[in-house]
Amino acid sequence: MSTSPSLSLRPRPRRRFIAAAVAVALTAGTLAALAPVNSASAASYPSWSDVEKAKASKSAQQAKVTQIKGLIADLTAKASAAQKSAEAAGTAYQTAQTKYDDATLTQKKLQSQADDAEKTATASEAQAGQLAAQLGRASANDVTTDILTHPTKSGDLLYELGAMSKLSEQADGIYAQASQDRGVAQGLADKADRAKEALGDLADQAQQKMQAAQTAADQAQSSVDAQADNKERLEAQLTLLTTSEQNVEARYNKGVQVEKARLARIAAAAAKAAATSQGGTGGGSPNSSGWVRPTGGYQTSPFGYRLDPYTKNYALHAGVDLAPACYAPIYAAASGTVTFAANGGGYGNEVVLDNGGGISTAYGHIVDGGTLVSVGQHVTAGQQIAKVGSTGWSTGCHLHFETRVNGSAVDPVPFMAARGISV
Repeated sequence: MSTSPSLSLRPRPRRRFIAAAVAVALTAGTLAALAPVNSASAASYPSWSDVEKAKASKSAQQAKVTQIKGLIADLTAKASAAQKSAEAAGTAYQTAQTKYDDATLTQKKLQSQADDAEKTATASEAQAGQLAAQLGRASANDVTTDILTHPTKSGDLLYELGAMSKLSEQADGIYAQASQDRGVAQGLADKADRAKEALGDLADQAQQKMQAAQTAADQAQSSVDAQADNKERLEAQLTLLTTSEQNVEARYNKGVQVEKARLARIAAAAAKAAATSQGGTGGGSPNSSGWVRPTGGYQTSPFGYRLDPYTKNYALHAGVDLAPACYAPIYAAASGTVTFAANGGGYGNEVVLDNGGGISTAYGHIVDGGTLVSVGQHVTAGQQIAKVGSTGWSTGCHLHFETRVNGSAVDPVPFMAARGISV
C-alpha cells in the first residue's frame, strides 16, 4: 500500500493541467488544454456579453476583473477544501475498517483458543471421571475388615490401602486440574463472546465511516465539477478583459473540442499499452462459478500481518497485491453492485462491490481519474471498473484486492481458488 490519499472522482484527467495552461494558451493564440463550457452557469458568473460590455468603461472593466479574480479564488478554495474533507473522511473510513479487521482476527484467535481449552477441559473431566469410577470399585472392598479377618494377608492388604491412598491423592490433583481447565475454557469463551459482541459495533462504525466518505467524495465531486466547468471560462474572460486578444470566446470553444479529442487519444493509447504489458491475465468471460481474475500481473504481497512498506508499521494486510502495470484495467471479480467509489484513506481511490450472499470485493489504489463506475451501479463479472494506480499508501502501481465474507476479510488466495481462480 504510495503517495498520500487522493480523492476518487469520476474520470476528468484534464483537471490537473488545464487551469495553468489556459491563460498562456489564450495569449499565444492557441488553446492547448481547456475544460468544457457549462451552458447552465450560475447567474452569479459573468457572461461573455457582460465582459464585452465591461470593456467599454475603464472603471467597469476593473470592477469586472476584480469580480472574476474573486470568483476564481473562491472556486479554487472550495474545491481544495472539499478534497481535503474527502481525504479526511476516507482516512477515517480506512481506520475504522482496519480496527474492525484487527478485532475480527483477534476474536477468531480467542475463539480458537477457547475451542482448544474446551477440548482440554473435557478430556480432564473424563480422566477425573474414570478415576472416580476406579475409586468407587476399590471402595466396594472393606480393606480394614480384610486385615482383621485375614491377618496373614495383611502385607498385601496394607499395600492395597497405600495404593488407594495414592490413587485418591492423584484423583484430587486430576479433579483440581479439570476444574482449572474448565475455568480457563470458560474464561476464554467469555472473552470470545465479548469480542464477538464488540464486532457488531465496530462493523457499524466502519459502515458509517464508509458512507460518510462517499458523501464527502460526492460533495467534493460537485466542487471540482464547478471548478472545472467555470474556472477556465472565467480565466478566458479575464484574458479578454486584460489583453487586446480578439475572438477569445471562439478560440476557447474550439480548444475545448480539441482537448477532448486529444485526451481520448491518450486514454486509448494508455489502455492499449497497459493491456500488452500486464505480465498475466485478468478479466475475460467468467468461469462456471461466475468469477474472473480482477487484473493481470503477479502477486507481490500476500494476506496477513506484515511490516507495511509504506508506513513501516507491523499491521494487517487485509488483501493481496497484484502488480500488472500502471493504468492496467481492473475488472469486477464477480457480478455485483457498487457500494463505494471514493477515497479510502490508505486504500487510495477505492471501489467496493456487493457481490451478494454476504460476499464483497474491494479494489484499492486506483489511479486518479481511473474510477469508471459509480455507487448504485450494477456491474458484471469481467467488466472493467477502474485502472491500476498508486494512490493512498502505495509504493508503486498495483491493485490491492480484498475478499470479505459478512464483512470479515478473508485471504483472497484460497477464497478465489475455491472458485476456480488463481491469484
